[in-house]
Amino acid sequence: MHTKTVLISGASIAGPALAYWLDRYGFDVTVVERAPELRPGGQAVDFKGTTHLTVLERMGILDAVRDRQTGGGDMVMVDDNGNPRSLISGDFTGGDVEILRGDLAELLYTRTAESCTYVFGDSVRALTDCADGVRVEFEHGPARTFDLVVGADGVHSRVRRLAFGPERDHVRHRGYYYCLANSATGPRRTDGLRREVSYAHNTPGKLAVSGGPKAEQLYMFAAPELDYGRDDEQAQRRIVKETFAGVGWEVPRMLAELDEAADFYLDSLSVVRMPSCVTGRIALVGDAGYGNTLAGFGTGLAVVGAYVLAGEFALAAGDHTVALPRYDEIMQRYNQIAGSSNPGRFLAPKTRMGIRVRDWFVGSSMFELMIKFGDRGANDIDLRDYPTLVEAPETTDAPASRH
Repeated sequence: MHTKTVLISGASIAGPALAYWLDRYGFDVTVVERAPELRPGGQAVDFKGTTHLTVLERMGILDAVRDRQTGGGDMVMVDDNGNPRSLISGDFTGGDVEILRGDLAELLYTRTAESCTYVFGDSVRALTDCADGVRVEFEHGPARTFDLVVGADGVHSRVRRLAFGPERDHVRHRGYYYCLANSATGPRRTDGLRREVSYAHNTPGKLAVSGGPKAEQLYMFAAPELDYGRDDEQAQRRIVKETFAGVGWEVPRMLAELDEAADFYLDSLSVVRMPSCVTGRIALVGDAGYGNTLAGFGTGLAVVGAYVLAGEFALAAGDHTVALPRYDEIMQRYNQIAGSSNPGRFLAPKTRMGIRVRDWFVGSSMFELMIKFGDRGANDIDLRDYPTLVEAPETTDAPASRH
């Protein structure tokens, strides 16, 4: 069998994680990323449970992730005067280990940059699934044909739009928006031991969070789908300022600092619903195929999905007709939990009564049961030991490891 060529669109988390495993199994991997360089900083992301940690360990990065972990932390809900109303445990807001998204992307990139081809500042323009491969036209580079194309390009995936249809058919607005804002370096931590505390304030349909490991500033607000340019950052900053104008507590100070934030991101809370994440020689992994913004499982799902997709592709010796349906079946079952929660309703209730009920709930035993249910969901998969299965010559004809 000739060496299979794979194009991955997206160099955030899912893309480099998939590149790591495919390269390890002997495939020729190219990663294309529309940003001009790797994106630093960003919010903290987390991993929860044995399944997530096992995949990190098999990648050989668990210790490095722990070395860079942000530490996690509780969220104290306060009134207009800063007096505590309730506490949302860090067991809910975080996982077993947290790390800045940019730090995790850097760890994955450095382990794949020498043996995989990374193309920054370009993106996929057109896809044609043919009998002998997928012809890919790029915005800037010359067209090429690949044996497999994978969209790891987030909730607003271009690969999904080109191969599966318009975004409106697969992405559902959850009635909320969120904004993350950090300084140039973000809330970086070095000791990985202390639990940082964030402070949050609610008014009906709005949440403002100051400090903590997730981001220096976090806003969430209820709204119908808004019409704004995704590349127009100044318009997005105005939306946040206008929405939170007149809110008390520390919000005036936060809004005054918003223009100085070097790391700013606004997007909707959305869930991706796909009847299938594969078609022909094209597959989706991570948020592109099963995202649910801020629901707490996204990064873990992305890393596990990359592990499963690469493992099944290698076990099938690059036969996409065998590997992709297997991957889709496994992940469709595993990611059902991802689409079951709407963090907006929980974190920014639309009524004062809703806020009071939420504050009562987080101090009850039912809240602890909800956390345990989420923990079970993160581990609800029969995780195959793909490295052993693929790399043992007597068990498979898949390509041998190059590492």
